Amino acid sequence: MRRTIRTLSCGVTVLVVTSLLSTVPVRAAQDSGSESSAGTTPGQGGADVSPLPSIAPSITETRRFAPRLPRNTGVGRRVVYSNSLQWVWVIDKNEEVVRSMPVSGRRGVPVPGSYKVTSQSLWSFSLDFEGVDFRWMTRFTLGPEGGNIGFHEIPRKDGKPMQTESQLGSFAGAGCIRMATADVKFLYQWAKLGTPVVVTR
Repeated sequence: MRRTIRTLSCGVTVLVVTSLLSTVPVRAAQDSGSESSAGTTPGQGGADVSPLPSIAPSITETRRFAPRLPRNTGVGRRVVYSNSLQWVWVIDKNEEVVRSMPVSGRRGVPVPGSYKVTSQSLWSFSLDFEGVDFRWMTRFTLGPEGGNIGFHEIPRKDGKPMQTESQLGSFAGAGCIRMATADVKFLYQWAKLGTPVVVTR
């Protein structure tokens, strides 16, 4: 299997995955922005592409070697996402890490900085790829292609997960951060509109 990056004349960058059987162009996706509760704003986002191989034999093994919370990630109740480590920490107002987890996102996206939760949806679907949907979306910024970026469950295509939970901890996706079901449900319930999200390298 070979992966190459191409830029089309319209300026859209695509990842082309080549195998012995086919060549499949994959690009960033936008979600429907379907909302589940009042007081949130519709969004677009949920950009994902085919997953990369796992870096650990199982998610249990990955969690055994959980990295420490990076320094200088703010204070107070917040979510911290390390892009280079592909890891998320949930921190309460007393500076205690209440949960930490491996995730799968895109290398270098979003750029390091301070953000805030802007909207949430219990369920959403891709506007770009038929049959692709995901649950428990918590959006916090926009990506390079203009779609929203957030935390959500591993997306499904026609009901089948696009990667396994054991593959979390490796780069996969085009912007959004994929999470295990139990982790993303926890984050969805814990986060509120305006909850700070700190992204580090």
